[in-house]
Amino acid sequence: MATTSAGTLPAAPKRLFGHPPGLTVLFLTQMWAEFSYFGLQALLVYYMTSELGFSQAKSSLIYGIYGGAAFFSPFFGGIIADKWLGRTRSVVIGGLLMMLGHFAMAFPPFLFPALALVALGNGLFMPPLAVQVGALYADDDPRKAHAFSAYYMGINLGGFLAPLVCGSLGELLGWHWGFGAAGIGMFVGLVIYLGFQQLLPGDPGRRTLAASGMAPVPVDARAVRMLVVLVTVVILFRIAYEQSGNVIALWVRDQTDRTLFDGALTIPATWFQAINPALIILLTPLLIGYWTRRGQKGTAAVLLRRMSLGCVIACASMLVMVAAAIVNGRTGQPVSAWWVLLYFGLLTMGELLVIPVGLTLVNLLSPAGFAATFMGAWYIAKFLGSVLAGVMGSYWGAIPPAIFFGLGAFSVLLAAGLLRVMGTLEHRRE
Repeated sequence: MATTSAGTLPAAPKRLFGHPPGLTVLFLTQMWAEFSYFGLQALLVYYMTSELGFSQAKSSLIYGIYGGAAFFSPFFGGIIADKWLGRTRSVVIGGLLMMLGHFAMAFPPFLFPALALVALGNGLFMPPLAVQVGALYADDDPRKAHAFSAYYMGINLGGFLAPLVCGSLGELLGWHWGFGAAGIGMFVGLVIYLGFQQLLPGDPGRRTLAASGMAPVPVDARAVRMLVVLVTVVILFRIAYEQSGNVIALWVRDQTDRTLFDGALTIPATWFQAINPALIILLTPLLIGYWTRRGQKGTAAVLLRRMSLGCVIACASMLVMVAAAIVNGRTGQPVSAWWVLLYFGLLTMGELLVIPVGLTLVNLLSPAGFAATFMGAWYIAKFLGSVLAGVMGSYWGAIPPAIFFGLGAFSVLLAAGLLRVMGTLEHRRE
């Protein structure tokens, strides 16, 4: 289904690596925003259990609710951007709120107000920024799918740096140093975004559409139905995936041998959170190159099949943790870090076939005038997945680890089956 993206920039002669220079601006803006977000996330569970004295169950539940709120707010943020603020102002206001929230995290009494600021700011920031990526290209431009993969690599470059910088500062020098570094990262992102506005798509707005003689495009009921089903299925993927920063973080701290050189050196637990984004940075160019060589058109059916394969691979990552839990249960000793490395390797390969591909599909489905709203709806999967992952994580310790990870494997395998069925039906329609 082809749609017209309002606010799409006209073709420009300047290109950077074959793409409009605006993609680099959005890449760097999102990278620093994610540096700030993942900097807080890398520290949050450790901060609550170690510094604030919260129980593991309470900390996991707070982590899940906060993560859920941060990705439920984009639905409303997308509506606000489409109807009132416009994309640019929404991004700027959202970034400012997140920056203030990260700085407030340095003060223990402000824990919940700080998390609320970050969650609200994220809602205003994310949908319009992602929409601007798609607006750099015509709808039939094959580079669009590659652009979303490159944009997602920017997200993960920030996620890679955050545990190494914010995590190290928080664990070694003090929590306020880590949270402060996260706030500075968000500030840098805003400076880049505002400094290169001339390279980005303008806000279409209703008055712009009217001036060009275009009536607002009606929402396609079939596109809405597909989006609702897609979000529902991705929730199943997210339930397992979101454990990587929750229960998996605790597994790394408590059940993983992190020592080197016969115990002379211990790797900080937060550093393991950098494995996933590091692999995304390494693998994304290879994946883009593979798709480019195949020259396969990114139809809805093709994208759904890619997502199904990604869920199968993610299921394998959870089965690795099932095996690690069995070994840990038999020996009663921390297991090798290679288990976690293999888990993150498979999870990352699965993620690359689910999340950026899903972003491309949502952009494909979105009509003009509702692009940010549709993109915000996509993040509901992250919201519900995070909340359910937090609820599930609160039972860590009550449920045997092997069964716990087995439930995660079943969840993503079910998602794979449903996506495959959707892809088959869509292929018949096409």
